[in-house]
Amino acid sequence: MSEAGVEMILVGDSLGMVIQGHDSTIPVSMEDLLYHLRCVKRGNISSHIMADMPFMSYATEKLAYDNAMRLMQAGANSVKVEGGEWILKTTELLSERGIPVCAHLGLTPQSIYKFGTYTVRAREDSEADKLIEDAKMLETAGCFAIVLEKIPAKLAKQVSEAISIPTIGIGAGSDVDGQVLVLHDMLGITMDFSPRFLRRYLNLENDIRNAVEQYVSDVRSHDFPSPDE
Repeated sequence: MSEAGVEMILVGDSLGMVIQGHDSTIPVSMEDLLYHLRCVKRGNISSHIMADMPFMSYATEKLAYDNAMRLMQAGANSVKVEGGEWILKTTELLSERGIPVCAHLGLTPQSIYKFGTYTVRAREDSEADKLIEDAKMLETAGCFAIVLEKIPAKLAKQVSEAISIPTIGIGAGSDVDGQVLVLHDMLGITMDFSPRFLRRYLNLENDIRNAVEQYVSDVRSHDFPSPDE
């Protein structure tokens, strides 16, 4: 990824959906995240590696500290936590101890059962105002960046202008400092998830299926292996 110009890699709990086959990120455990983080670390050259803190892995400040420490020791350069005002003390604690923290506002997938849907968040003025205020408080608490997921583009621009730390968007328009997409989605390995913000750069699901079908056909017809193989 770094050879392609990617500056930051997020080892996200979305692995639960695109790799493990779950219907949400909630079943992903710390052990799951640590395993994938170590794999990414071994293959990384120079990209910054950010690691998601899984569901309930930061429910208390002590739990957050212990789990963030494990992620950093496994190869993360920073950690990401979902939530606004309620994670301020956790953010302060981790930042004070040298653990870079990225916050995540807007649609927060670990709260999907609270929201009940993956639709755009903060359309109403009250929620939008709260999101801007949360972003400001998180910056003050020590966050080095904030992910903004599935919020109106106008609001994402307002947040970006209201704080001095970078904003990273996913379904939040172009007026942010960076963008993130799930690799399996952008490469077309998973095709059953098609939000409006997703741009697929390949269709590997079809390519992989066609390749496997051709292999099966070649084996059954005794075309593979050939005398040269």
